[in-house]
Amino acid sequence: MEFFATCPKGFERLLAAELSSLGLTQVRALGGQVSFSGPLSDAYRACLWSRLASRVMLVLGRIDACDADALYDGMYGIDWADHVPDRATIAIDAHGTNAQLRNTQFTAVHSKDAIVDQLHARRGVRPTVDTAHPDVTVAVRVGRDRATVALDLSGAPLFRRGYDAFRSRRAPIAPLRADYAAALLAAGGWYRNCRHDEPSLLALFSGAGTVLVEAATEALDMAPGLLRAHWGFDGWAGHDAQAWQDLLAQADDRAEAAKGRHISLLAYDQRRGARDSALQLLRSAGAHVTPTWLAEKDLPTLPKLASRPLAALDLSWVDPEDAAEQSGALSRVGLVAPALTGCSAVVALSHGDILDAKVGGEPTFATDLYLGQDAGTLREYDPEALEPQTSAVTLPDGRSVSVFVPASDQFAARLRKDARLRGKWARREGVDCYRVYDSDLPDYAVTLDLYHGLEGDGPWLQVSEYAAPKDIDPRLARMRLMDVLAIAPAVLGVRPQDVFLRVRSHSRGGSQYAGQASGTADRRPGRYDRRDPAALPEGAHLVEEGGLVFEVNFSQRLDCGIFLDHRETRALVREMAKQTYGSKRFLNLFAYTGTATCYAADGGAKHTTTVDMSRPSLEWAERNMVRNGFDGPEHEYVQDDVLQWVTEQRHTPNRWDLVFCDVPTFSNSSRMRKSSWDVQRDHAELLIGISRILTANGTCLFSCNLRSFKPDVEYLNRYGVQIEDVTSQTIPEDFSRNPKVHHCYLVKRTPRQ
Repeated sequence: MEFFATCPKGFERLLAAELSSLGLTQVRALGGQVSFSGPLSDAYRACLWSRLASRVMLVLGRIDACDADALYDGMYGIDWADHVPDRATIAIDAHGTNAQLRNTQFTAVHSKDAIVDQLHARRGVRPTVDTAHPDVTVAVRVGRDRATVALDLSGAPLFRRGYDAFRSRRAPIAPLRADYAAALLAAGGWYRNCRHDEPSLLALFSGAGTVLVEAATEALDMAPGLLRAHWGFDGWAGHDAQAWQDLLAQADDRAEAAKGRHISLLAYDQRRGARDSALQLLRSAGAHVTPTWLAEKDLPTLPKLASRPLAALDLSWVDPEDAAEQSGALSRVGLVAPALTGCSAVVALSHGDILDAKVGGEPTFATDLYLGQDAGTLREYDPEALEPQTSAVTLPDGRSVSVFVPASDQFAARLRKDARLRGKWARREGVDCYRVYDSDLPDYAVTLDLYHGLEGDGPWLQVSEYAAPKDIDPRLARMRLMDVLAIAPAVLGVRPQDVFLRVRSHSRGGSQYAGQASGTADRRPGRYDRRDPAALPEGAHLVEEGGLVFEVNFSQRLDCGIFLDHRETRALVREMAKQTYGSKRFLNLFAYTGTATCYAADGGAKHTTTVDMSRPSLEWAERNMVRNGFDGPEHEYVQDDVLQWVTEQRHTPNRWDLVFCDVPTFSNSSRMRKSSWDVQRDHAELLIGISRILTANGTCLFSCNLRSFKPDVEYLNRYGVQIEDVTSQTIPEDFSRNPKVHHCYLVKRTPRQ
């Protein structure tokens, strides 16, 4: 008989070796599958013992599939009575297309019609189609003008071992799929370790326990298919029940003989729920092995073992776009790297080649595969050829942080100094949220903003990095960034999960932030619930500034909700509100989350108008106002295009005593009535419009963050607008290294002579 076993891309070499070790013959690795031939018992053996195959298929024939008629005739020509028992249900699994068969659903239906018509002609009864739980599943794989027709002997995919059915669906860690865990072990030659009296494994991140289960069950000679209750061949007319029972009996005997064998499993995984998940999976699989759970301090030197362990590193769970998460995981690899040279082999699942720098060598073999939706790699290293880089930064408390770049110790030293000075200044001034580091070293061009929450909540660290210039090696830039993400939380006392990365770009459209490492930027924060003023949207926290409380959100938004460089600007708004007489009406344009509106209200503004084009931002602004006790009809929120709204207000009697306008540098939002906004090009027109809605003695505080901005003073004067640069008064101490972080101006109407 002819068979083939399917597998994920990249597994073919490993699967071919595994099938050969099971005694199967004529094994041949193909794309996404491995073919073999032999008696039916060989296919049963592959079903029961293969850890890498997804399915095992019995080839029934290869037929002409140049068009629908040829497909029907070919399917009709197979003797289906030999395969589909009376009253059995069937399902068709179609794959592939060609010029005439362009839809797999059409191929499946046409193939089903041929089978049903033939059986009806022979038996007078049409078999029932059951796509959920069929007795017989027929696979039709179309390629060019031919199709391979096969019977699925597996049923459910073989990587569904049975022990995973007992795993809690609410577990915090998504498990590594069993066949990927088995591939990781196979690449490292775990089967060789199992020949020793006491096989040993070091699992750095254990795939929620899957790597440990696969290692333990293989060492205990437990067939991976023993726990499965149903098979694809159970309802097949050609099933040899006696041959199958003989294989099961042999498997039971082998597992019984290996029971009680001593295995050393060392595991490190600091993620919440990792240990409990691993122990649960081991119990569910019937592997009575208790792993030794390592602490971070144990990583540099491993316990003495009877045999050299295989080191299996599962980094498949790390988001390749999340530099903070990647840095945290690789820093642990850096800690254990010196011990890897004493292992029998080192294998890893990861999303790229940056791991090479941590383990200290190039892989002896690497194969591309997919980890979920992302491209990944399975890498094998020769421990004796590794030269782990031992660069590390030692903290004042004696802890060591592994780094990629030796020069990162300079960044650590500078950050410690800045943190000490900034912390002292912040405590003296009563500032809870401030910038700690502002691109002090050219090679570490990042900013670090530290936020302390109310009642001891936090702290949180927001890291912003400008995309590296094109002449900088992107791999080196990435390694420096990950060093920053490993060092900064350790120096500043921030939990790694409370570090958030923003990558700033110099693009001219939309937000100044091009991307982020964690969170979902476009998720709305939710409406403020007036019935529960203390309720916070998902991911939100409360911070204090200037005696006021503000909502921030680091994980759900591109911007966290408060711009720290405008701390003094907001204080100036409050002082100006206190000095305003008359109607005391305040207007906030491009208001974002309304922090300036809160300051104005705190300064005595009797009526506030908050204008922004974003509805979520206005809802956020309203929550900020209500939390600070500013609620009522005298505080209004307007969703509109600011430029058009100002033009419309010029033709109404509405006038304001104080206006705050912090404009974006550029915007081309589809919701704007004008095609785009450019602050240098369009500021004069906007300021003239604002001057016309000021009271006679009114003032506008105008701000922008375009470093090269220059107001058109002559043009503004011509239209009766005065402008005074007050930027120096609005730059906070923690932003003093960058006095061009924003520009700020007082704008008034020219007094009549």
